[in-house]
Amino acid sequence: MDALVTTEWLAGELGASDLRVVDATYFLPEHQRDAAANYDAAHIPGAVFMDLAELADGSSGLPMMLPSPEKFASRMQSLGLGDGSRIVLYDASPLHTAARAWWMLRTFGAHDVAILDGGLAKWIADGRKTASGKETLRHRHFTVWHDATSVRTLDQIKANVESGAEQVLDARSAARFTGEEPDPRPATHAGHIPGSKNLYYARLFNDDGTWKTGDALRAEYDAAGIDLNKPLVTTCGSGITASVLAFGAHLLGGKAALYDGSWSEYGADRTTQKATGPA
Repeated sequence: MDALVTTEWLAGELGASDLRVVDATYFLPEHQRDAAANYDAAHIPGAVFMDLAELADGSSGLPMMLPSPEKFASRMQSLGLGDGSRIVLYDASPLHTAARAWWMLRTFGAHDVAILDGGLAKWIADGRKTASGKETLRHRHFTVWHDATSVRTLDQIKANVESGAEQVLDARSAARFTGEEPDPRPATHAGHIPGSKNLYYARLFNDDGTWKTGDALRAEYDAAGIDLNKPLVTTCGSGITASVLAFGAHLLGGKAALYDGSWSEYGADRTTQKATGPA
């Protein structure tokens, strides 16, 4: 299974015993939309709902931090996602949150994971049927695992500011990156991690919401000054759209770690160096 699959491919695979389809839609409060209600109203037949808002470390003072491997495995088992499953993710969010689910699943040991190109909007635009209400969930074993190499901590990022060993790529808007626009979080500085580059996550998509691929996708990383043959860490406000940049790098054969605390942690920490202006 390719990392990016079409609605045509998925329509032909629906019903396969090893296939699991997952709605990973997540909205920010300002979107004023309910992801669970959105799923109940219309979803791809057979899809289960992955609640990204709940699938986080509730003991952390930071938003959307990775949960423990045990909590993640338990939630996946209850959704019927387990060892040997082919998992196809989609969303209906402007943040393209299926990428966050993709990164989490791979970090916690799932290997055969794909994203549906264009998400629910493309599925509907292509005239394909949707279902409503809940689906029957089948419990399936999910082995507890955690790949720490795909995650960066605050201490690692602070050390990297000094060493420059890894490229850091920020998915936030240019105005947030430069500090021209204040950060929406209280007591959080504006600006960016010193030495980091900026690639607004929305630039990786075509007008119809499908992913750019090939040369068009690579051009975005090139324009941002990123060499995908060198170590890369992605970041954003809270670790969600950073996953978009990590998935884009994956499509191009590269590999990116993700700074899970992102600017919500780094920008609020009084001990960190901060930069403003363009990269």
